[in-house]
Amino acid sequence: MGVTIGRLPVGKKNCITDVQDVKVGHITLDSSLGGGEYACTGVTAILPHGGNLFQQKVVGASYILNGFGKTTGLIQVNELGLIESPIMLTNTFGIPAVAQGTLEYMLERNPTIGDSTGTINIVVGECNDSRLNSIRKLPIEPKHAIECIQNASSETSPEGAVGAGKGMICFGYKGGIGSSSRIVQVSDAVYSIGCMVLSNFGRKEEFQASRYLVNENVNVPNFPEPADGSIMIVLATDAPLSNRQLTRLAKRCGVGLGRTGSHFSNGSGDIVIAFSTAHKIQHSLEESVETRQQLRDDHPIMNDLFQGVAEVTEEAILNSLSQAETTTGRNGTVVYPYPFE
Repeated sequence: MGVTIGRLPVGKKNCITDVQDVKVGHITLDSSLGGGEYACTGVTAILPHGGNLFQQKVVGASYILNGFGKTTGLIQVNELGLIESPIMLTNTFGIPAVAQGTLEYMLERNPTIGDSTGTINIVVGECNDSRLNSIRKLPIEPKHAIECIQNASSETSPEGAVGAGKGMICFGYKGGIGSSSRIVQVSDAVYSIGCMVLSNFGRKEEFQASRYLVNENVNVPNFPEPADGSIMIVLATDAPLSNRQLTRLAKRCGVGLGRTGSHFSNGSGDIVIAFSTAHKIQHSLEESVETRQQLRDDHPIMNDLFQGVAEVTEEAILNSLSQAETTTGRNGTVVYPYPFE
């Protein structure tokens, strides 16, 4: 659309899957439940790599911009600095079913979990899609999470009203799934940064339309009710970083989010989950010491990574808006996309 966000080069697919090994899958529910009720929701899975995530964990972290959200697994992620399951996104009331389905998937592939070895930490995040989705009818089932993971691909992910983003609303218009990527280079090393968002926040008047050279006086009706909403941000990189450094990167997602118009409102769950694919951490290791490389905090590359994080977050949110489509949900409610053209 002729809008350039930031200064860093964009990855080949401009998607979180530009980070090598990362896969994304979606399952979208779009059907009438009768009596005005409607399933307008879904599940999205982000896999840090395509192997066995329990046996080969990745370094991870999370950061809470505003904590009005319901997630699973983040306490252990921050305590141990590791992610050992797919990162799952869905609606607020879909968390139990998605956690169960993801657990069933991982148990089938790891017979030792809960038997001869420890338990597993399942990571699930959410946003509230109840304005379009009949959330009380609990349309999400464990099988949807399993199918979503099985469908995961390293190809360019669809955006907008897909997967967990099917029923989401952003700045009063149709939001949902968005993604973006950047390339950072130092000496002979090239690193990728990728972001995927689930956007469900903001009022029409908060959107910084003038920043993107689009019409601020659009004629398309927006969703009239104020929306504190939420956003889930998943950040991936192949740069060798510790979980502490990943937390530093995750904080900069708030810069990109704020540029679009968010102020992290009182009722908003603004949550970042970050991981690095640079190292695969073995679940079982006899040695008492393990060695990993990591970037120096005082090297200029860290500032480039911070810049990239802000840019991918901002652009992923815009992509969730620009790629959305008119969506009809429960009780005939219609939400329109922002008319960027």
